[in-house]
Amino acid sequence: MNKMKNFKRRFSLSVPRTETIEETEFTEQINQLNIHHNEHLAPDRLAMQTLQPELSSLSVENDGHSPTQFHCHSKSPQHHRFSVEDVSKRMSLPMDIHLPPEFLKKLQMDSTAPSKPLSRMSRRASLSDIGFGKLETYVKLGKLGEGTYATVFKGRSKLTENLVALKEIRLEHEEGAPCTAIREVSLLKNLKHANIVTLHDIIHTDRSLTLVFEYLDSDLKQYMDNCGNLMSMHNVKIFMFQLLRGLSYCHKRKILHRDLKPQNLLINDKGELKLADFGLARAKSVPTKTYSNEVVTLWYRPPDVLLGSTEYSTPIDMWGVGCILFEMATGRPMFPGSTVKEELHFIFRLMGTPNEVNWPGITANEEFRSYLFPQYRTQPLINHVPRLDTEGIDLLSSLLLYETRKRISAEASLKHPYFKSLGEQIHSIPDTSSVFSLREVQLQKDPGHRASAFQQGARGRNRRQSIF
Repeated sequence: MNKMKNFKRRFSLSVPRTETIEETEFTEQINQLNIHHNEHLAPDRLAMQTLQPELSSLSVENDGHSPTQFHCHSKSPQHHRFSVEDVSKRMSLPMDIHLPPEFLKKLQMDSTAPSKPLSRMSRRASLSDIGFGKLETYVKLGKLGEGTYATVFKGRSKLTENLVALKEIRLEHEEGAPCTAIREVSLLKNLKHANIVTLHDIIHTDRSLTLVFEYLDSDLKQYMDNCGNLMSMHNVKIFMFQLLRGLSYCHKRKILHRDLKPQNLLINDKGELKLADFGLARAKSVPTKTYSNEVVTLWYRPPDVLLGSTEYSTPIDMWGVGCILFEMATGRPMFPGSTVKEELHFIFRLMGTPNEVNWPGITANEEFRSYLFPQYRTQPLINHVPRLDTEGIDLLSSLLLYETRKRISAEASLKHPYFKSLGEQIHSIPDTSSVFSLREVQLQKDPGHRASAFQQGARGRNRRQSIF
């Protein structure tokens, strides 16, 4: 009998426990927390310890401190503080989350002695204990838009009381989740940046897959509409920097967005711009990887992709950035073609018909030769974007080069002299901090605005929901 018990014990230790990804991440991060915040304890030694068994109560105090701080009272004279802010940071949760009392009580019950690790029961705790992954955690407030695969609702989180966008993707029993949804989830869950939309939660049921995003009031297209397509050039620069900042973060992680356009750049009431809709995004392994050429809305699609190229890298996004800079500065799309041929015609008429000098190998492209385009001469961009200064024209020209390997990168663009007026500090702020955390960075009043683009009464009206 004893031999059998010993065998079972050894066997159970040798076989890894089956846990969900969320459970594993939750366990590892919760074990790193230290709920004893003594002044003599160094911050880098924070690790999860168990609560004292003599703790008599766990309550939320309203003493003028942050509402997300819970205080533990014990019978002993020593006073311990359990900061939910620490939990939020380590678990990548919203900083204003309200942890359910049942979850906090469970942590207390699972802690038996300060020198021992958390019990097996605590190790099996998952994010569902807090309320993540459950439809009942979110309240639908109204429909924002509907697309081929998804319907988007404006909602409210019961955990934070903040507004959220609920992207409800219908699941077909035979086909399962659309590949665009799988891509979006797999990429966004690893992207933590102030200029990339935050994916808060994922809810999976038999009938749908719901992605819970942070809610933003507007997008760049609506912003331009609200200011009469006449933006302050200072604001153009701030939005452009934020776009490049978020894109540089993606490209450093070998992620291509592949669908940049004003409707996919969300803006909140602070003026923070965030990249959204990663449904067409791809994780890039090597520059020669073959992808589909049916990506990027026609107006923002680079000529190499228009001509059928399926071997591309980060420069595919940079051409779209140039088109967006032109559109913000002029108030009109740069190349508004309705067909591939018309789009190429608009491009060549302004940028000049490509040749072996500015685009080596183009004359061997069968599609290019079949169109028989006239030999257009390159037109000076300053004639079409008179409001851009010299540095701005130089940046625009560097973004719209035919030869992809010479097209300026997002990281190099951030260091371009065009952004010198924003100051040096803007290059050293953390990834998760907004550019508006710097006092000297502020939006100006747009000369063409009819009413403020962020006026309370106008929020949410006629919003273009193409990103969903």
